[in-house]
Amino acid sequence: MLYDIVIIEDELDLGNVISEYLKLRGFSVLWFKTATEALDYYGANQLDNKLVIVDVQLPDRNGFELAAEMVKINANQPFFFLTAHNEKQDRLRGLKLGAIDYISKPFEIEELVLRIGNIINKFSGKPKMESLPKPDHISIGDISYQKDQLLVLMPEGKEISLTVRESEVLDCLAGNINQVVKKKDILLALWGNDDYFNGKSLEVFISRLRRLFKASERVSIENVYGLGYILKVK
Repeated sequence: MLYDIVIIEDELDLGNVISEYLKLRGFSVLWFKTATEALDYYGANQLDNKLVIVDVQLPDRNGFELAAEMVKINANQPFFFLTAHNEKQDRLRGLKLGAIDYISKPFEIEELVLRIGNIINKFSGKPKMESLPKPDHISIGDISYQKDQLLVLMPEGKEISLTVRESEVLDCLAGNINQVVKKKDILLALWGNDDYFNGKSLEVFISRLRRLFKASERVSIENVYGLGYILKVK
């Protein structure tokens, strides 16, 4: 049987909460408590599940090693990490392995569900809007956006790591500086549909980027009520 979601999480309370909540939301879920169990099952069944969620700190092997082994079996398997840490090097290591995203503990279960729904939509085979290649380094006012490294260099010199989805949202806005970008267009380009839950998820990522840009005197993101967003650069 192929599952919507495979979870590898050794914390019993957390794993049970995630598993049961996702089942209530209509997902089929398979939960493993160790890397060994997960890898044995994954390898024996040649699985191609919609999403694998990997805890970075497992009792018998770290999540990075487990994900690397899974990628050897199925290079197209979408996965992301749960982690109690938010270190830049750990994030980059995971992203280089091909992770779609990270979520740091503790987290709101509803945010996790939104991210899962978005990822499954993205990899469900729905057509995506094509776009022209963009440069790896983009100057946005007094901010440098280093797309190839998923980094934003702030005016005071501080480097801030972005998730893949944050980077994608910023791409949409940075390609249309001082112009309205329709919310619907972003949703269709990145999620494949513009339903309510994807809209709420986009609002979360916009809020994160907006907080990030508070350190800038020249860059801001403004809402255009009922239409979309403007990345304003003075």
